[in-house]
Amino acid sequence: MDWYSIVKFLHVVSAILWVGGGFVLFLLGVLAERAGNIEDKLLAIRASGQLGGRFFAPTSMLTLVFGLIMCGFWVGFADLWIVIGLVGYATTFSIGMLIFKPTGERMGAMIAEQGVTPAALSIGQRMMNWARLDYAVMLVIIADMVLKPTLHDVGILAGMAMVVALGAALAFGGSRQMVPSAA
Repeated sequence: MDWYSIVKFLHVVSAILWVGGGFVLFLLGVLAERAGNIEDKLLAIRASGQLGGRFFAPTSMLTLVFGLIMCGFWVGFADLWIVIGLVGYATTFSIGMLIFKPTGERMGAMIAEQGVTPAALSIGQRMMNWARLDYAVMLVIIADMVLKPTLHDVGILAGMAMVVALGAALAFGGSRQMVPSAA
């Protein structure tokens, strides 16, 4: 076995933990949202916030570091698929650090102070909306790493653009407000 295979293995394992773990929490939130279950939705959102800095940020950084090592020693940085991967990573990392982290902290503080209020649920909904876009970008990153498109792969590149556009439309195209019903 060579060093490239070891680094590639670590890159893939880190990516699976990062993307897969987050996707499970996102899916739990979506299922709770569709069922109208506010408690389960809040549980998934809280878990995302708690795991963000302790699990998702470190596994995403390991994914990046192992990818950069592969590029630096073996692959290079000139190929389009590398650039797309790095831009996708920067996008999803920025969403995590600039949206998920502060929004989750703000929502947690509101719930601790005032309980579950429509305002807190609205903040949680914004996180769910951004998660839709975030996972569209992650899907593009995964497709990019597997398919390794060049400028000549117009269909693949168009498909990737459509996935991001669909993710943005699902995230911001309509209101999916989940507020407690009067019982």
